Amino acid sequence: MSGSKTLILGGVRSGKSRLAEKIAHESQLPVIYIATATGEDDEMQQRIALHQAHRPKAWQVIEEPIQLASALQRYATSSHCLLVDCLTLWLTNLLMQNDEKQFSSERQALLQLLPDLPGKILMVSNETNLGITPLGELSRRYCDEAGKLHQEIAQCCDQVVMTIAGLPMMLKGGPL
Repeated sequence: MSGSKTLILGGVRSGKSRLAEKIAHESQLPVIYIATATGEDDEMQQRIALHQAHRPKAWQVIEEPIQLASALQRYATSSHCLLVDCLTLWLTNLLMQNDEKQFSSERQALLQLLPDLPGKILMVSNETNLGITPLGELSRRYCDEAGKLHQEIAQCCDQVVMTIAGLPMMLKGGPL
C-alpha cells in the first residue's frame, strides 16, 4: 500500500521549507530529511547552515544530490515521514552533470518509484516559471524541466500546495 505524498511549491524564501518541516513535525513520525543541496559556494553553505539550524536534532539527515529515487526507496517505510528538500536543486545537480543518459535514468526512476512508496512523503520544490523566460539555453532548459517535473510529480501526489509569503494555498487535495 502506498503512503501519502505532498508536493510543496513556492518561490525563494516563500516559506515552503518551513511549511514542510511543520507538517513533518506534526506527523509525529520519525523524520528522515533528504537534502539535495551541495555547498558549492559560501552563499549556498550559509543557506544550508540555516536549514540545519532550524531542523530538530532528532531528524535523520541523508545528503543525496543525485540518486534521489534510490534514497527514497531505501528509507521509505510506513512508519516514517520523508522530507525531500528540494527537487529543483536535485534537478540542477542532474543538469550540471551534463550526462543525458543519467538525467533521463534518474528522473524516470523517481517518477516510476514515487506512486508506490510507503509512508508520508513531503517534497519541496521551487516554482521558477512565474516570470520572464530566462536568457541562455541551460536556464531555459532548467525552467522547462522543472515545469515538466512538477506536473508529473503533482499527478502522483495526494496534495499539492503553493506557498506564497509564508501562506499555503491548496492546489490539490484536502486540508494540511
